Amino acid sequence: MQNNKEWQAAFSVIAQLEEAGFEAVVVGGAVRDALLGRPVHDVDVATNALPEEVKTVFKRTVDIGIQHGTVLVIMPAAPVEVTTYRTDGEYTDHRRPEAVHFVRSLKEDLQRRDFTMNAIAMRRDGSLVDYYGGQPDIETGIIRAVGEAQVRFAEDALRMLRAVRFSAQLGFSIEETTLRAMQHKAADIAWIAKERLKAELDKLWVGKDVYNGIKKLQESDLDVYLTGEFHAENWRGFCVQNKLYGWAYFAFMQGQNWQDVLRCYRLSNKEMAFVKSVLAAFKALRSGWTNMDYYTYMEEELEAALYFANFTQLDVPWPQYSIQEAQAKLPIRQRQEIVVNGMDLLKWSGQMRGPWVREALQAMLEAVVSGELQNERQQIKDWIEHKYMHKG
Repeated sequence: MQNNKEWQAAFSVIAQLEEAGFEAVVVGGAVRDALLGRPVHDVDVATNALPEEVKTVFKRTVDIGIQHGTVLVIMPAAPVEVTTYRTDGEYTDHRRPEAVHFVRSLKEDLQRRDFTMNAIAMRRDGSLVDYYGGQPDIETGIIRAVGEAQVRFAEDALRMLRAVRFSAQLGFSIEETTLRAMQHKAADIAWIAKERLKAELDKLWVGKDVYNGIKKLQESDLDVYLTGEFHAENWRGFCVQNKLYGWAYFAFMQGQNWQDVLRCYRLSNKEMAFVKSVLAAFKALRSGWTNMDYYTYMEEELEAALYFANFTQLDVPWPQYSIQEAQAKLPIRQRQEIVVNGMDLLKWSGQMRGPWVREALQAMLEAVVSGELQNERQQIKDWIEHKYMHKG
């Protein structure tokens, strides 16, 4: 379970810190996921060594967050983030502490973490340090705040959305006191930057139980303070591996104002374009896809539209071939493959430039893609003369 290069690098770091007289452990999500049998790729180390002391132990380090006690140690197998045990100062903006204070106590460091399942440490020999009952909570599938839940959420309001995201990722329930605290502090989610909200929703959409996550979003009242409509029943059985499928389906649930809603979450132009294409392909599927649809949309966009049609049990004309097969049968796959361009049209017609050229090129493209017209210069010339110059 802990035999990949990231674990090996982390245990090597711990061994060297221990040889130098310090304490060091693996912390955070790596321990949780190892206990769940999930793949782990980010293995972080915490230590009672101060950042300056860490840097004296290793030949190659990078200061990636030294003000918060984090040093990146460059190991042959993989880089490892090493963070000094710390406690957080006062939170004044519901997002981040004004200062951090380095401590030598692992128990104090684990006490500041969000949930019990994330407050477990693992020593190099595989033994666990679990002061707050994280292991039994993992075994019973419970998300429980460390210490007083309202205090944890007052410190960083994003933790509430993390609880929802974990419920989707892991299929866990949220412990009753923790859920009540979320309901009490739900309005504080407005303090959180949209980019951070998006990052959590990115992970929620690809969870194994998205329905459970959306349900917890509603039960916690967080949905009241987030942009967009969240209805758990619409997500029952939804399961994808691509976060953009999640955003596209979320957009579909918003109706006509989906673009305004998604812009609130700071999706990139590329992500917005993907969503727009999926929704257009889904709409086109209602009457059956044509060659032009297979030409216009990427395979992944068409796959998403098909998934939505199946998921919503939409009565549509299902494609005769797979998307790959249908696209492979197209006469051309890119506009550049057309053997005629706008200069040819101007030369043949003797006319001035104008909107007609763009219209003619688009009509020609559609005729070639549909199979009505062969991609051959003389045939296209004859077709253009007949359609646009009233000859022949």
